[in-house]
Amino acid sequence: MIGYEDDRYEEAEYGDAEYEDAEDGAEATAPGRRRRAVRAGVAVVCGGMLAIGGVGAYNVAHAVWGGSGGGGAAKPAQQAAATAAQAPTTDQAATAAKGFLDAWGRGDVAAAAALTDRPDLATGALSSFRQELHPSEFTLTPTGATGATAAASAQPGRTAQGFHARMRFEGTDRAWEYDGRLGVVRTDEGRTAVHWEPGVIHPRLAEGGSIAVRTVDALPGRLVDRNGKPFDDSSPVKAMLAGVKTGGRPGTPGRAVVLVRGAAQPAEQLFTLTDPGAAEFRVTLDAALQRAVEAALREQTGGGRAGSVVAVEPSTGHVLAVASAPAGTFNRAFGGEIAPGSTMKVVTGAALLEAGLDPDSPAPCRDTVNSPKAWHNDERGDHLGYTLADDFAHSCNTAFIEQGLAKLGPGTLAKVAAEQFGLGLEWHTGLTSFDARIPAPGSRDEQAAEYIGQGSIQMNTLLMASVAATVQSGTFRQPVVVDGVADRATAPGRLPAAIARDLRAMMAKTVREGTARAPMAGLSGQVGAKTGTAEVDGRNPNSWFIAYRGDLAVAVEVEGAGHGAEAAGRAAAQILRVGNHG
Repeated sequence: MIGYEDDRYEEAEYGDAEYEDAEDGAEATAPGRRRRAVRAGVAVVCGGMLAIGGVGAYNVAHAVWGGSGGGGAAKPAQQAAATAAQAPTTDQAATAAKGFLDAWGRGDVAAAAALTDRPDLATGALSSFRQELHPSEFTLTPTGATGATAAASAQPGRTAQGFHARMRFEGTDRAWEYDGRLGVVRTDEGRTAVHWEPGVIHPRLAEGGSIAVRTVDALPGRLVDRNGKPFDDSSPVKAMLAGVKTGGRPGTPGRAVVLVRGAAQPAEQLFTLTDPGAAEFRVTLDAALQRAVEAALREQTGGGRAGSVVAVEPSTGHVLAVASAPAGTFNRAFGGEIAPGSTMKVVTGAALLEAGLDPDSPAPCRDTVNSPKAWHNDERGDHLGYTLADDFAHSCNTAFIEQGLAKLGPGTLAKVAAEQFGLGLEWHTGLTSFDARIPAPGSRDEQAAEYIGQGSIQMNTLLMASVAATVQSGTFRQPVVVDGVADRATAPGRLPAAIARDLRAMMAKTVREGTARAPMAGLSGQVGAKTGTAEVDGRNPNSWFIAYRGDLAVAVEVEGAGHGAEAAGRAAAQILRVGNHG
């Protein structure tokens, strides 16, 4: 801050007698006269505003002296009358104002300041004005002592004069114009001068504050979906997408002349020099499908249940919709760390197929198996004639545990998950995400739990929607919400074509005659699904469902909602009926 401060004067006791000369119209020279000068100041303020720093600023503090501004000591009535009588004539005021404006306009600060009643304050303020605002042209035109300008500035001892200012800046063809006013007075020395006060530079400064030329932040990109359509203002996805990593700020900054009242008040634009630009911010989501996803999740999470949905386009990996409940809180869909239940049997099934089984391989569904922990199914009883495809369609826990313990090593599941489905790799979606956890099992019990999506395995609907999409297309394409992510994760291998074909057949069988039959009824085309019921800490199980229909894959989970075919299955089917029409 650059500051200017006037001299300070010592006060002495005085009486009315010291003003007797003023009653006769004579110039007062007693200590009481000197005492009228009180502290005043002009400060130049340079600081950040409107979110980004800028060119500079000047601040003009209220100057109050001689009782001519607010806060001055009251004068005796006879002195005020004498001062008013000493006001310059209109011609004298016009001459003084023109001289001041001419000097100020041509940049002769010293000459302009000398034509005021406070050259010390005027010099600093006028210099800072030039240095900080950097006008390329500055024209000041007297407008005379007429109309509202004269009425506003008419005070005892002053003659009001108006002026018109026109200022141009490099880099823009716009000109800033405003009307100002001056008060012209007779000084103690008997000369006619412009009375210096903050409003000399700009009338708004009479109220305090500072003026600056600042860069103005680029407008936030207009958020649109993959088709260029805006999202509903009420959609919670807009807040979620505020954290999207775009690799740079869209749009270009602008410049403006602004008035600042202080840190606690927003800056006010007085004049726009260049408009900030806004870029269209396009994401992969589909606004119509997003509405359907939000409605479906809202319908199944009534009563305060948590849940999430992600819809992915298998052919591209584009995230088409995402929703979490409760809305407006944690992004459970991307950041959740929860057991996926039997939806994990898609990955376990891939590992068993790679180990040499096929959908028609015998795999008895026993009522109980031991690891040594005893494991059961939702529906009790033996189904000893089941094949692997039957076990998958009816979600037989015991068969997957028995076959997994016999055919797979302790680290096989994590290896297949990473190499064929991209799970556990470092994903770069454009939003912060949790990328799966499939820890090495420490015991046969832990190994058994992982084969059915329990134990220490942690997933979310983003990951499991990708699993469904990988089966549908036969290729892992890491999901993204912004197209063109350069560091998108790629699986070290890929889902073998034969395994992808067999998984699609087993997921289709689950829709036709298995646990997904009820919610998926009536859906035509290429369809597949897998239900999941994840038990967590002995509470009511979480409902899970992953599925695809054509070029749309979806994963849904609803906390504490029971079997996967119920809440999660209903929501998934509702979304698949809307379909992918992009």
